[in-house]
Amino acid sequence: MDFFDIVSSRKSIRSFSDKSIPPEILEKILEAGRLAPSCQNRQCWRFIVVDDKEKIKSLTFNSGLIGTVNFFLKEAPLAIVACADIKANCRLNEQNYYLVDTAISFQQMMLTAWSFGIGSCWLAAFNENKVKSNLKIPDRFRVVALSPFGYPKEKEGLYSKAVSTFAGSKNRKRKEDIIHFNEW
Repeated sequence: MDFFDIVSSRKSIRSFSDKSIPPEILEKILEAGRLAPSCQNRQCWRFIVVDDKEKIKSLTFNSGLIGTVNFFLKEAPLAIVACADIKANCRLNEQNYYLVDTAISFQQMMLTAWSFGIGSCWLAAFNENKVKSNLKIPDRFRVVALSPFGYPKEKEGLYSKAVSTFAGSKNRKRKEDIIHFNEW
């Protein structure tokens, strides 16, 4: 796939096969995150790779009431938790960039994964304090997002279809509604 094919075909995956991710591919996914740009090259991101099935289950069921919608996480062979070191934050234009920087890095990882046929799903529905406690994340770090990673099941599950429909995942705004040239 060329890069545009990767970007245009990537979608949130919520049904995973039990096939594990080869270590050499995981290494490339993680390296893609490491190489991401960041404000003043602060590289504030930190990632926790969770490949222990019991730990993934614990993360699934101990991420707060809001996190219960992510119960499909338990099917994934791997989860990655994206964190940001707020002490390495770059603040410009009255804006904190640790969220932006970590998001860029995590997105590069997701696109790299997709280039190998490995799906992911950006998760923001979780209780940050519960996730931090579960994974022993130090106080100065923020949990920005987490995602399962794995090869998609050949047949998408009913829950996955329902959530995608509810979220309107296939509905994209028209270019004319979001892009302006030279001025607003």
